Amino acid sequence: MIHEVGDDGASWLTNPKLKGRTIMLHLAKNIKGYRLDSLNGEIGKAREFYFDDRYWTVRYLVADTGGWLTGRQVLISPYALVGALADEERIEVNLTKQQIEDSPSLDSDKPVSRQFEESYYGYYGWPVYWAGMDAWGYSPYLLRDPEEWVRSPAKEKAWDPHLRSSREVTGYPIEAKDGEIGHVEDFLIDDVEWTIRYLVVDTRNWWPGKKVLIAPDWIERVSWTDHRVTVNLTREAIKNSPEFYEDALPSRTDEAALHRHYDRPGYWDRQPSVPSQIV
Repeated sequence: MIHEVGDDGASWLTNPKLKGRTIMLHLAKNIKGYRLDSLNGEIGKAREFYFDDRYWTVRYLVADTGGWLTGRQVLISPYALVGALADEERIEVNLTKQQIEDSPSLDSDKPVSRQFEESYYGYYGWPVYWAGMDAWGYSPYLLRDPEEWVRSPAKEKAWDPHLRSSREVTGYPIEAKDGEIGHVEDFLIDDVEWTIRYLVVDTRNWWPGKKVLIAPDWIERVSWTDHRVTVNLTREAIKNSPEFYEDALPSRTDEAALHRHYDRPGYWDRQPSVPSQIV
């Protein structure tokens, strides 16, 4: 669903840089398979996302390059993602094929290490997201203009991100305050900040046929060792929440109704917060 940032003071995420921008929410599974177009040709297709477990923000899109760059993971930071075009099923990437080929290499069977990330961000000259206490280092917003970048002072303590795979977390059971309610089926991601705005929860094992949305801010804790997500909501509240339909992604009015149902503020009216406890 498209959200247009207007002049009514309710700017999306209160970021003045977004005035006039068009924001879309996308299902992660729909983005999978989108063509990735670099500045000088196609580089492959989107495969999955790596997001951090502190801000639930996408840090890398993982590209399936087919026979090109065999044996390595090709990771694209949101700094290089211009936007996802749902009607054309493609994502524009603001890099050349040569830049990607010459970027630090990560074996396809290796996890993303801090050493790799430091080399990766250093190669492209982007500010590292783990410096400072905001989602994008010293900014709560993804700023693509180098003149607006703030780099970390050497004395600043960086936080230690742990990256999770969207493919891995799909299927995790969801626990409410008073029992299990379903499992993670998908994610709704915006294509400006590249943040996971909602988990799509399939509740068919509890009551048939209904899917609902849960915001990461409503997560109480995540046990990555037990593969389980616990939310600070009751089963009854979730049962009575607005139903989610994949063929009708939520409008801002729908989102506002969802947040009113849970008596929680909308993410568009406040700064991002740390949503969950890591177990």
